[in-house]
Parts: sequence; structure tokens; C-alpha cells
Amino acid sequence: MNGITKEIESRLFELADPKYKEFHKSLVPGYPSEAIIGVRTPPLRKLASEFAKRPEISDFLAELPHKYYEENNLHAFIISCTKDFGQSIAEVEAFLPCIDNWATCDCWVPKAFAKNTDALLSYIRKWLASEHTYTVRYAIGLLMKLYLDENFKPEYCELAASVTSEEYYIKMMTAWYFATALAKQYDTAVTYLTEHRLSRWVHNKTIQKAVESFRISDKTKAYLKTLRI
Repeated sequence: MNGITKEIESRLFELADPKYKEFHKSLVPGYPSEAIIGVRTPPLRKLASEFAKRPEISDFLAELPHKYYEENNLHAFIISCTKDFGQSIAEVEAFLPCIDNWATCDCWVPKAFAKNTDALLSYIRKWLASEHTYTVRYAIGLLMKLYLDENFKPEYCELAASVTSEEYYIKMMTAWYFATALAKQYDTAVTYLTEHRLSRWVHNKTIQKAVESFRISDKTKAYLKTLRI
């Protein structure tokens, strides 16, 4: 273990909240309890901003896989601070295979990605074809977070729909994507339900999540319920 990693671990344990650890264990079922320190997200983001400025932070980023859940989240938040697109891509591609839970997967988007959405698409396509569950989930999450507003094109829905997997965490993210798409790009997204272009599980989970959304009108929710299969 290098010096900065030792320092980071020490700081993380200083921020530990035992009650939060017990709560958070229930959010990542099956994750080793001894690998969770119990640090809340706001202080973790603050710590990431601090360490991202350190020249030796590359030593921590290179020391994969990490021992603790919070080290992984800190790693993600540090990458998120990177403003250079090429550097961000390199760091993300090194880190993605080490992600082992949905919470770490979903909590971050590098700042450079939002400013380089055209260049990012080729990487998203590559990650969607990965055999690693959380790499695929991360790619679908990027489509949801960065490409359903001003960057939207109908073919991006097809990218998400093209993923065929029985992995629970991939199916859940796909349903979350289409439920969000129903709220933001309804005319395109609803055809994936009316034309039965999703698996039965993802189809019905999409409707469930859409019906639970506050961004979708009651009238639309009533119609979506009629599309269950």
C-alpha cells in the first residue's frame, strides 16, 4: 500500500458513522460488511475534491482493486473531477472492471463527459458490449443521464434496448432508462412498449417505475398500465 492510500484510509475511518454503515449495508445486499466503513456521500465528495488536487493521487488511482467500498466511491468522485476528456476516459476504463456493486456504478459522471457527448458515444457503444455487468450498467446510465435532454436522438433508445441480458442490475438500469425516457422523450420511448420491443421483465418494470414517477401525468400513467404484459 502506498503512502497516499494509507492516508486516504485513515481519513475515511475518521469520517466513519457506525449507524450509517448499518443503514448502508442494506442498500448493497451481499456486499461484505467488513469492506464498508460507513462514510456519508457529502463528506466523501468533499474529500475527493481535496485529494484530486494532490499530484500523487495517481498512485491511489493505480492501486486497484481497492479494499473498501468507500475507496471505490472516492475513486469515482476523484475521476469525476478530471476536466480532460482523454484522461477521464483512460481512468474510467481502468476503473470500470473493478466496480462490483450498483451504488458505486451509479454515483458518478466525469465532468469532461458532459462536455464531450459526441466523442463519448463510441465508448458507450463499446461498454454496452462488455461482459462485465457494471460496465454495461454504467453505459446505460450515461445514456440516461446525458442523452435524454438536449443531446437526445431516437437512436439512443435503440442503443439501450439492444442490450440483452438476464443480469438483474442490467435489466433494472434498462427499465430505469426507459421510465426516464417516458418522462422526457415520451413519443419515442412509448413505442418500445406499444411495439413490445423490450423483454417482458424490462417492459413491465419500465411501466412500474414510470407509474411511480412524479414526472409523468396521472392520465399517462393510466394509459401505461394498460400496456402491461
